[in-house]
Amino acid sequence: MDLKNQIVGFFTDEAMWMNILTSGIRVIIIFILTRLVIRVVYKMIDQFLLKQEKSRIQVNSRRFVTVGELLKNVTSVVCNFVMILIILSEFNFKLGPLLAGAGVLGLAIGFGAQSLVKDVITGFFIIFEDQFAVGDVIKSGEYRGTVEMIGLRTSRVRGLNGETYIIPNGMITSVTNYSLSNSLAIVDLPVKNDQQLKDTVTLIQTALEGITERRPEVQRTPDVLGIQTLNTSEYVVRIVAECNPNAREAVERQIFTDIKQAIEAREMGQERAQG
Repeated sequence: MDLKNQIVGFFTDEAMWMNILTSGIRVIIIFILTRLVIRVVYKMIDQFLLKQEKSRIQVNSRRFVTVGELLKNVTSVVCNFVMILIILSEFNFKLGPLLAGAGVLGLAIGFGAQSLVKDVITGFFIIFEDQFAVGDVIKSGEYRGTVEMIGLRTSRVRGLNGETYIIPNGMITSVTNYSLSNSLAIVDLPVKNDQQLKDTVTLIQTALEGITERRPEVQRTPDVLGIQTLNTSEYVVRIVAECNPNAREAVERQIFTDIKQAIEAREMGQERAQG
């Protein structure tokens, strides 16, 4: 009879069943809210990545897909973990030991993979902050070259002499980007003192006429600033030209070439006049 009474008492305990029903409703509400939070965060991630794809960054679109999936996975794991903890608390589980164990495990993983985590976090900031893009010429520390690939853990840079640098993103603490603004081509032309400054300036200006057509990278006709240095045997005339990013060296070579051709043409004219 005692067993029967216990069974009957179990099934007729209104307070117990009310608590179970209340906890069940809370669990369902928690589950639904968790799904809604995850869906909202997913939508925010998709919109953010779509905005980044339309920016100046020139990276493979599959990288954005990878980043988006990683962010979504992190969101899902965190939200589901919090949901499980809340549900366990509804059933009077002691969360202290569980959280302590999870904290110790996370701490061990963090110490073991801190360099990897640093590389990945830095990679996120490089991509999202548009610090540099594929095709940009950058300098980071002792490395300088053209960016060929931006990854979450490493970036690949091709040096000016053809060498390839694989740089962990965590090592990129400062970056000089030569591709964000126009360059300034500076040419210092040494001239013997027996040449009149007025004649030299006229020669340079004549030689550089139409350089914007020969070199579309040049923004406007170069400026002859005047004498930069002077000694007993020669003076140096400085020429400055604003040009497209990464076109400085090519423009400087073009200026030297045009002036050299003008000097040769003048010398040939003088020889013909004397002959």
